[in-house]
Amino acid sequence: MSSTKDLFGGAIKVTLPNNYIDASTLRQIPDTQEVFLHPSSGVSLIVEVLESVDQQDIKKAAEFHFDSLAHDNSAVKHDVGQVVTTSERRGETPAPVLLRGTQLVPKFNKTVPDEVQILLALYRIPSKNVDLVMTMNVPTRTVEGGAVSGDELAAATREFDIAAPSLTIADFGLFA
Repeated sequence: MSSTKDLFGGAIKVTLPNNYIDASTLRQIPDTQEVFLHPSSGVSLIVEVLESVDQQDIKKAAEFHFDSLAHDNSAVKHDVGQVVTTSERRGETPAPVLLRGTQLVPKFNKTVPDEVQILLALYRIPSKNVDLVMTMNVPTRTVEGGAVSGDELAAATREFDIAAPSLTIADFGLFA
């Protein structure tokens, strides 16, 4: 079951599964992020307000954010599988560009990296010089457990496929 959640004090609304945990109830989260965790797997969903990157091609901008995430994750390998543009505007909310890729990320000084499927949606807001980025991290192979496969992987993908087009910006003053 899913419902609409208010992010950033209601400035953004998105449909998320009811069982996802707001990570801010567990730890400090930067003001520019909203983070949600699946209660029984390593799946996480992050919505982040970022300064717009210097890429005119929006697909290239999505790839830039994916590459930046790979760098931040210290990924030993990362591959973009697919980048697609959509035309699903909701009022003033821009249509997202959707990217799917994979990163191999070493965790906790382990020699074998975890395989993480990355689902990314980029909402570009040129008038505010903002890139709003939604990412879902889906561990598909891990050393420590928490990996998802089969039905769980399909469920996580469906959850992203609902969340990404549902995101609506209710108050552009957030980006002032």
